[in-house]
Amino acid sequence: MQEVDCLVIGSGFGGAVSALRMAEKGCGVVVLEQGRRLQREDIEAGGRSVRRLIWEPALGLRGHFRQWIFADVAVVGGVAVGGGSQVFAGVLLQPQATTFASADWPRAEVDWHSALAPHYATAEKMLGAVPNPARGLQDSWLQGTAQAMQAGSSFGGIASQAIYFGQRGEGVDPFFGGEGPKRNGCQHCGECLSACRYGAKNSLDLNYLYLAEKKGARVVPETTVTDIVPLADGRYRVLVRSSVGGEAKPPYVARKVIVAAGVIGTVDLLSHCREVSRSLPKLSATLGQRVRTNSESIVGVLLPPGQVANADGAAITSHCYPDATTHITQNRFPASFAYMRWTCGPLVDAATPRARRWQTVLTMLREPGRVWRNWTARDWPARAVMLTVMQNVDTQLALVRARHPLMPWRTRLTTRRPAGAHSLAFIPQALQAALHLAQVSGGEAICPLLESVGNKAVTAHILGGAVVADGPEQGVIDHRHEVFGYPGLYVVDGSAVPANLGVNPSLTITALAERAMSWMPPRLR
Repeated sequence: MQEVDCLVIGSGFGGAVSALRMAEKGCGVVVLEQGRRLQREDIEAGGRSVRRLIWEPALGLRGHFRQWIFADVAVVGGVAVGGGSQVFAGVLLQPQATTFASADWPRAEVDWHSALAPHYATAEKMLGAVPNPARGLQDSWLQGTAQAMQAGSSFGGIASQAIYFGQRGEGVDPFFGGEGPKRNGCQHCGECLSACRYGAKNSLDLNYLYLAEKKGARVVPETTVTDIVPLADGRYRVLVRSSVGGEAKPPYVARKVIVAAGVIGTVDLLSHCREVSRSLPKLSATLGQRVRTNSESIVGVLLPPGQVANADGAAITSHCYPDATTHITQNRFPASFAYMRWTCGPLVDAATPRARRWQTVLTMLREPGRVWRNWTARDWPARAVMLTVMQNVDTQLALVRARHPLMPWRTRLTTRRPAGAHSLAFIPQALQAALHLAQVSGGEAICPLLESVGNKAVTAHILGGAVVADGPEQGVIDHRHEVFGYPGLYVVDGSAVPANLGVNPSLTITALAERAMSWMPPRLR
C-alpha cells in the first residue's frame, strides 16, 4: 500500500492542472494515467500507422488515440501522459458570454463568465496561447464557405492557440523563463491530431505536468483505477491494475482523490463504485445524466485527385460563426487517419434524420462511384477537408450502466436519450456548410456514415455526466468540485461542465480546474 496526500486519476487538462497546483501547495502528489508516456518515435509511428495510433489493449493496440462507439454517440479522445492534449488541435477559445447565462450553471456564482475570467487568463498563459499566423488553402475555402452562408464577417484565424510558432530548432524555453522544457517551432505539417512529433504543440507534458514533476509530483503511466473505497479516517483507498496486462498493483491511500479521467473514464469509474462495488453508494442519482456532445457534427469534402490541403498549417487554423449558436472549424489530418475513408459516405441534404438516412443509402446504391472514389482514395488524409460544427444549444443524453450483451454477468456503459429528444447527429447548418465547402473547393461533400445512416453524433468534445450543481439533486459535485457526500473526493475534468459550450472546450476545462484548485487549502505541516 502506498500513502500519498493527493492522488490524481488522469493526466488530461483537469488532472494536469490539479497535479501542479496541489504540488505547489506542498502536497505529495501521484498522477495515475492509463496510457503511456509518449516518446518521439511513438508519435512518429502514430502519425503514419493506424495500428500504432489506436489505443485498444485488448486487441494488442497500444497507441494514444481512443474511440468509443455507443448507441447514440461515437467519441474520440487521447490516452497518454497528457491525456487529450496529445491529440487536440491546440484551439483555446472562450465560449460566448451568453453560454454562461444558461440555467444549467449553478447559482453559487452570480456571474460565471466574470468568475472564470482570471482563470481563463491563467490557463492561456500556462498553455502558451498565441494567434495562429498561418493561412492556407483550407482557410481560403472556409472563408468562402462563411461568405456563402452570409457570415463572411465572422471568419478569422484562430486567435488563441496552444502552439509555439517561434524559431525552429530546439534550444529555447519561450514560456517559463527557463523552468520549462526546450521547444521547437511549428513546422505547419498539419499532424497535430496524432500528437506533435516536433514538440511545437503545447501539450500538457510540456507545461503543467512538466512543472508538477519538477515540484515532486510523480506520474505513473499504464495504470487503471478499478475502485475508490472510503476509509474510516476520512482517507480513500484506491485500487489499481496494469492497463496492459490487467494484473493488480499495490493500492494507494490518499487524503484527497481528484478524479480527472475524462467524461467516459470518470463516469465509468464512479458508476462502477456506486452500482457494482457499491463502495460509493451515496453518489448522486444524477451521475451519468446531463451528458453533452457539444452539439457537434463532422462533415467535409474530398478534394479531386492530385490536390493536397493538409501540409500548409496546423490542424486547425481558422473558424467562423454562421449564426449566433453555431461555430465551425476546419481540420487537417495526418496520414494515419486514412482509415476514416471507410467510415465516410456521400453527404446528402435532407429535412429530417430519417430522410437523410434513406437518401444516403439510395445515393450509395445509385451512385456507387461516389462511394468507390472515397473508399479507394489512397491519399485520403491529404485530400480530405473536414469541418467540426459545434453549437451551444441544449442537447442531452445519459451514460448508464447496463448488462453486457455478450457477457451478461458484466456491466458496461451505454447511452440513453430522453424520450422525444431530437437527433444529436442532425445539424442542418453542418449539411449546408459542407455543401458550400464543396462548391468553393471543387470537392465532393462527404459525411461519417455513423451520423448519416446510424444517426449517431460523432464528437471529440463530450462533456458532462458529473456536473457542478447547487445540490445532489441537480449534479454530482459542488461549485468547488467536491463530490456531494464524500469530503476529499473531487471531479475536475470535462465531466464537470454543465452545458454545451459551442467551442472547443479545452480552455474552459483548464480554467474550471484552475478555479477548483484555487479553493484548495495548502497542506498543513
